[in-house]
Amino acid sequence: MAIQFKSFIIPLSLAAAFAAPGAVLAENVKIAFIDPLSGPFAPVGQNGLKSWQYIAEMANAQKWGGEHTFEVVGFDNKASPQESLSQLKTVIDQGYRYIVQGNGSGVALALVDAVNKHNERNPGKEVLFVNYAAVDPDLTNSKCSFWHFRVDANSDQKMEALTSYMAKDQNIKKVYIIGQNYAFGHQVTRAAKDYLKRKRPDVQIVGDDLHPIGQVKDFSPYVAKIKASGADTVITGNWGADLALLIKAAKDAGLTANFYTYYGATTGVPTAMGPAGAERVKYVGYWNANNEKFVGKEIVEGFKKKHNDDYYVMATYTALAMLGKAVKDAKSTEPTKVALALEGMKVQSLNGEVEMRKSDHQLQQPLYIATWTKVDGKDVRFDQENTGYGWRTDVKLDSYVANQPTSCQMKRPS
Repeated sequence: MAIQFKSFIIPLSLAAAFAAPGAVLAENVKIAFIDPLSGPFAPVGQNGLKSWQYIAEMANAQKWGGEHTFEVVGFDNKASPQESLSQLKTVIDQGYRYIVQGNGSGVALALVDAVNKHNERNPGKEVLFVNYAAVDPDLTNSKCSFWHFRVDANSDQKMEALTSYMAKDQNIKKVYIIGQNYAFGHQVTRAAKDYLKRKRPDVQIVGDDLHPIGQVKDFSPYVAKIKASGADTVITGNWGADLALLIKAAKDAGLTANFYTYYGATTGVPTAMGPAGAERVKYVGYWNANNEKFVGKEIVEGFKKKHNDDYYVMATYTALAMLGKAVKDAKSTEPTKVALALEGMKVQSLNGEVEMRKSDHQLQQPLYIATWTKVDGKDVRFDQENTGYGWRTDVKLDSYVANQPTSCQMKRPS
């Protein structure tokens, strides 16, 4: 009996793959951005999403991933761990294999746990989590995961850098610590006390407050306590509206203490400070637009032109540079192969050479300390939020200065 076969047409791209052994089919890597796009932290989340999308467009145009492209799509988690888990289920159901998140370590801890469980139960359908801003040290220590990579510096790295800088200032005598009452806020408080005790045992901690995250509308009672304590310096890990409102209350009350922040450059804070914060507010972070050679100025200018907003989430550049190199090196967009390619990877980012430490998936990178000051067209060319004020680089610290040991016991797929 003769067997007849129906004719069929092989798509051109598939035919090319058959014709050239080892050829890689171009894929569009869809990345789910799970962060607040509504509520009090929406401005920070929206800036982050625009930053991811802007750098993805650049990565695609410049072929960072070879023939592979990147697309970033926003999913609103309302800054809630529960809502984030719901969104994670949604994006997995829609076929996403990559997620990014940053605003809130409580959210990141919930996502890591859920991703671990999903990947264990669904071999071949693994999801990779790139963390660009959630900085609780536990995420790369006791809670470390093969499926989680952090491209921000963690809060201990930042505090190591900040207190090394503060230790040289003999005018600092009395420090008040204030933060948000969740995982990250607790870590900042612990590190500030421990590191100052080690480096400047003469400095007095005159107050220590934790407040509900995203719920305080008026910080004047907290500022009154800071004033009454006689503090000359305030350390805070607050971000978003919680930092903007704290700075505004300090300004309104005429508090003259200097502020050492993690997130002074984030959306809303520059406007809240205005001239009153000049020479008194500092931040520690992985980048400053007003860096020593203005590296990244084209991105800052292009982002401003397109969005009338400030590009400061430089971790988006680092992350996509690494993902682009990883999919090229792995010759695959499969998360497991990409994760293995990311381990130990070094790339040139806007702040210099950075390395994804294999042992805990914590990025090692230079850090900056900068002071809020008037734009002078020389050291400070870029302002923020059209205030006429920007960040002057005080110091750039090499990666090793903030280096921290890790307790991570990484479990890798067999």
